[in-house]
Amino acid sequence: MAIQIRKTLLQVESVLIEGDRASSQPLTLYTAAAVVTNPWAGRGYVEDLRPEIHTAAPVLGELLTKMIIDAVGSGDAVEAYGKTAVVGLNGELEHASALIHTLRFGNHYREAVGAKSYLAFCNTRGGANAPIMIPLMDKNDEGRRSHYLTIQTAIPDAPAANEIVVALGASVGGRPHHRIGNRYQDLEEMGRDVGNPAAI
Repeated sequence: MAIQIRKTLLQVESVLIEGDRASSQPLTLYTAAAVVTNPWAGRGYVEDLRPEIHTAAPVLGELLTKMIIDAVGSGDAVEAYGKTAVVGLNGELEHASALIHTLRFGNHYREAVGAKSYLAFCNTRGGANAPIMIPLMDKNDEGRRSHYLTIQTAIPDAPAANEIVVALGASVGGRPHHRIGNRYQDLEEMGRDVGNPAAI
């Protein structure tokens, strides 16, 4: 069964001033979202979600990745990236997770931007106008704290009870005036190994 896409949304946010101080490099945040019919809604408990995952996830991954890359201008220009899904009230969190936690979805984006880091994520449930939160991380360096960011947005009429909002996020630039150092400085100061930061 083909995925039903009701509408898409593209949002571009530019941060020019932070903390009453102009940024030397503006932070630009990009969101590409699709509002889709939940393929499992109204069917009760479905044990095997894979048929719909295999059908829907590649379509959504390709569509949303293209929206981001077209807006940014190139995959190389993307510095931080992330993904999210918000399932409507008649769905399970597993339904939101199913569409984004698969390589059939995420690899479209990873490959387009040349990423090495894992794709930061969020999956939640809510009604129309629910917060859509997309955590971001540097695409190649998980310890680069300047690019620990979160996009916040909402769609007034989505998700409906039988829908899922699926979205990708990107940044060009990091937090303006970032000055908390990076993860590696902490590890060095604490005498910890980068490969085993919890010393377990």
